[in-house]
This record gives sequence, C-alpha cells and structure tokens, in this order.
Amino acid sequence: MNQFLSSIALLGTLVIAAPTFAQTPPPVTAGQPQPPSSYYPAPPPLQAPSTQQGVPTTGLSSPLPAGEHKVERTDIASDAEAQLFADARKIVWGRYAKIKGAKAGEVTVTRQGNLWVVKGRIDSVAPGTEGDWASVDGVVERISAGVVQMKGEVAFRIAKLENGTPCKVAGTLHFRRSGKSNVWRLAEGDNPCDGKREGFDLVLEKPAEKKPVPAQPKRS
Repeated sequence: MNQFLSSIALLGTLVIAAPTFAQTPPPVTAGQPQPPSSYYPAPPPLQAPSTQQGVPTTGLSSPLPAGEHKVERTDIASDAEAQLFADARKIVWGRYAKIKGAKAGEVTVTRQGNLWVVKGRIDSVAPGTEGDWASVDGVVERISAGVVQMKGEVAFRIAKLENGTPCKVAGTLHFRRSGKSNVWRLAEGDNPCDGKREGFDLVLEKPAEKKPVPAQPKRS
C-alpha cells in the first residue's frame, strides 16, 4: 500500500514540473538558427540591429531665403535728376484732384548721409472726402534719368474701402517723370483694394527766390 502511494506522489511531481521544463529554451550557440519557441509572437533577437551614425547637425543653413537687402546709400546715376527731385515738395492725389476744394499735400526729401529719405502725406479736404488720406514713406535706392526708385510703401485710406483700413502698395516703387515735366508719378499706383488708378504724384516746387531789397539812401 505504501509503495502504491509513493508511486502516485512521484507521478504528480513529474506532472507539475513538466511545464517548467517546457518553458526553458535550450541553449543556442552563435551562428545556429533558433529552434521553435513558445515565446509569442516571436523570441527576442540575439543581437540588437546596428545603426549608422548620422550626419552632424553643425554648420547647417536655413533653406528659407534671406531677408531683403537693407538700403544703406542712394545710387545717383543722374545728377540732374537728383537736383530736380531734391525740390519735390508737394503731393497731388489724382483720385480727388479734380474735385472743387481739393488741396495738395506735402512731401519732404531729406539726405541722411549718403541715403535719401522721402516722407509725405496728403489729407483730403474736398467735400465728401474728409478723413481720406494718402502717404508715402521710404528710402531712395536709385535716381536715374526720369526715374526715382524707392524701397518703402504708399498707403491710401479711403472710408468706403475696407471699412477705412488703409490699402498699401509696398516694396520696390518707381516714380517716373517724362520730358520737362515737374511731376514724378507712382508707376505702381493701382489701388490694391479696388484696382482704381490713384494718380499719386510727387511735384517739384522750387522755393520762391527772395529778391534783395535795395538799400535806402541815408538821409542827411
């Protein structure tokens, strides 16, 4: 009877230990294929995959275009044109120029070292256009015969357009003069909001010459 019970106990021990032996994979030597395993979904690799060293990130440059070149000096290709443009003092706004009561605006051309700067504004006072205005603000890149090239912007504020938000033409601007005219007209003068030609002009006006007053004879 004792022998029978001992046999049953030994058989139970073997049954319990069997799964443990089944889960232990046999040793594998290098270079040999791995035998089927109970791991799911696959056994771990014997060696992690190798990686290549990447390109160093130092010395990289941006693919975006560089900012626009800053104008530091005005190129004078025509001294005669430069002398004329130096006396530009008025702005005429073609949109309202023919309305009774319209008046010209003012513009100043100054020289800051080798750089010419242009600033001006016209406020419309013609009936029904009060509150509308136009302005110019920029630096002169080049002055050649009949052409003044600027970098800057011209803005047009018209109450009935874009709820009164100024419509701007910006970037490289060209003011052209023809023949013996005293007017430089903006070539890029189409209003970007309604497409109308603005007729934005800078007008030469030489200061009135003061005639010397003759000396009065001394009374004796």
